[in-house]
Amino acid sequence: MAGIFTPTNQIKLTNVALVRMKKGGKRFEIACYKNKVVSWRQKVEKDIDEVLQTHTVFTNVSKGQVAKKEDLVKCFGTEDHSKVCLQILDKGELQVSEKERQLQLESMFRDIATIVAEKCVNPETTKPYTVSLIEKAMRDIHFSVKTTRNTKQQALEVIRLLKASIPLERSQMRVRIQVPAREAKKVREKLAPLITRTEHEGWSGDLELVCCIDPGSYRQAEAIVQADTRGRGTLEVLSLRDVDESDDFYAPPAHQRQSSKASPALAASETPSGAAATAPAVEAGSRTDDDLADELAAATVTT
Repeated sequence: MAGIFTPTNQIKLTNVALVRMKKGGKRFEIACYKNKVVSWRQKVEKDIDEVLQTHTVFTNVSKGQVAKKEDLVKCFGTEDHSKVCLQILDKGELQVSEKERQLQLESMFRDIATIVAEKCVNPETTKPYTVSLIEKAMRDIHFSVKTTRNTKQQALEVIRLLKASIPLERSQMRVRIQVPAREAKKVREKLAPLITRTEHEGWSGDLELVCCIDPGSYRQAEAIVQADTRGRGTLEVLSLRDVDESDDFYAPPAHQRQSSKASPALAASETPSGAAATAPAVEAGSRTDDDLADELAAATVTT
């Protein structure tokens, strides 16, 4: 009895989430686990094997048709399926139903608003905005969520856009700086442009300075202290958000505020203000200042 012929270039997969990319007139698809693509793009999931069902590039996943090597080389410059999978995963279009897409957009929209509310204040009052108010402001400027970009990148874009419509600025980082007397004057002069407010400045021998700086200036301030004192000076983070948390701030009634909690993915980045943390060493060029601020937040929570 003759056996059933199964084409060697066909692989059958079920219960998958597809990511599709059109390039060079060809269509390419990869098979992923459901709910993992967004986690990967938001840098929550970092294990590629937890995202891809197989390190194989297809022309049609549902039919199990594998992409030809010559097509991969022509369109992506390599025949390595794993490398092409990464490109498609980062830049391709996630194929979801209209209902799933709407839920995803709503979730990302709220996550972006939550990040903005956590990072910013009203500069006229130094009071934080509520998530619901940030959401309203985002709708007023007709901000559109992009599913191919992570929420942190889009939150930074929202901050820039909202500054034109509402009073908004990044909440300041409160730090304590200690510098040996020999280098104190030189370091103080270099730090002056980075300091937005000075709370305490003591010159009893060594310099002790408690002040506020923009989170984006942290890396520069840390580099000045370390380089000019040859590692003998210290920069300690006292709080990541120097804000007025009193009751008279921009907020809806209490029962509405309770519904403004961040998603579980964002909860890990929440940090109680006023807690102390020692700044970790910075590897030049390896992280953004916002990534560094998140690491400092994590250090504060575990302290």
